Amino acid sequence: MMKLRKKPTASNLQSPMTNGIVFSLTLFVLCSFCLLSMKNGAVDYAALIFSLILVGMVLFQYILFRFAFVRADLQIMLIVNILSMLGMVVQYRLDPATAYRQFIFYAAGIVLMILIMIILPKMKKLRSLDLFFACAAIALLCLATFFGTESGGSRNWFSIGSFTFQPSEPVKVLLVLILAGELSKNRNIRKIIPTGIFVGISMILLVLQKDLGATLLYFGAALIMLYLGTGNIPITLAAFGAGAGGAVVSYHLFYHVRTRVAVWRDPWADPLGSGYQIVQSLIAIASGGLFGMGLGNGVAKGLLPQYDTDFVFAVICEEFGQIIGVCVLLFYFVLVFRGCIIALRAKTRFEALLCVGSVAMLALQTITNIGGVIRFIPLTGVTLPFISYGGSSMITSMIFIGIVQAISIANGGRRR
Repeated sequence: MMKLRKKPTASNLQSPMTNGIVFSLTLFVLCSFCLLSMKNGAVDYAALIFSLILVGMVLFQYILFRFAFVRADLQIMLIVNILSMLGMVVQYRLDPATAYRQFIFYAAGIVLMILIMIILPKMKKLRSLDLFFACAAIALLCLATFFGTESGGSRNWFSIGSFTFQPSEPVKVLLVLILAGELSKNRNIRKIIPTGIFVGISMILLVLQKDLGATLLYFGAALIMLYLGTGNIPITLAAFGAGAGGAVVSYHLFYHVRTRVAVWRDPWADPLGSGYQIVQSLIAIASGGLFGMGLGNGVAKGLLPQYDTDFVFAVICEEFGQIIGVCVLLFYFVLVFRGCIIALRAKTRFEALLCVGSVAMLALQTITNIGGVIRFIPLTGVTLPFISYGGSSMITSMIFIGIVQAISIANGGRRR
């Protein structure tokens, strides 16, 4: 008797597809660094060695996820590495020293992500540490508010010797942990008032730092988690109204905020002064066209301030083209979509809210950065996750990915 051939399933097709993605990513990294190694005539062997190290990091994670963390989400791991490798290529093209430092942050983030994936599913009493997390968060924000250094109009950096970091970055994680813990235990509005007071104090400290970007991220993530945690539309609208009122007060209180809004409304009013950054960003994106000027052929580095942090998306569009810029947006969309699926599969409210909060922070940060670069919203000084240069941002983003992956593992995600 003739045997019927089994219909291929998603798990059967997953291996060839993911192998193809890893191969394509490896080829992209090697070819990009081969081009960069020859841009000055003489061969830059350091670029070739660096590319091999990066490929080794990607392959190490792929093998680890395929055979050790079999319940983790492989698609999220691949997307994070695609974005990170694109960032490494762009950073090396702009400044090799910056790329080397970014690799250290990337490697540290990978280690933390793996540790969280191992430890978090076993920490059953995490939600009981809300008070400790709240005290730590307020202490960190006070460091920047009262003892921090100013950069780009915002007092949001704190230095210890040669080590500098943004306290608002680790507080993102603490904020999500606190909101997930409290909203999973209480749906009664009266019982979550202390949590609302904590969020309000955090945002007031950020406003005093003139950190418009972090304030927007905190508020957006808190609002999303409040609605999903309580389902209370009137309270959510009231919170939104309070936030909008705070934004109006900040606009009238701080000249720095008024300047950014004025530049957003009409950057061409002062193209060589306050509007210079956004004007050069728009010119870089337009000059790249659909297919880009080619890796190493762009001129944004010489014209754009903060080309490796806030405006790295403009550099990508200039050298790789607007099509690749759209692909970057799609990668972020898929990452958020996969994170939402993991949240829906969570067995507890705490895990679901924790996953949603982590994904919301990454999504809002992406929208805020790219929205500012393309003049959809005012510039906020927020970095692009996994691509922009910045140790605090890279490590925090990897921690969020570790949380999402840990929840996938705890709730029986992908299997071999």
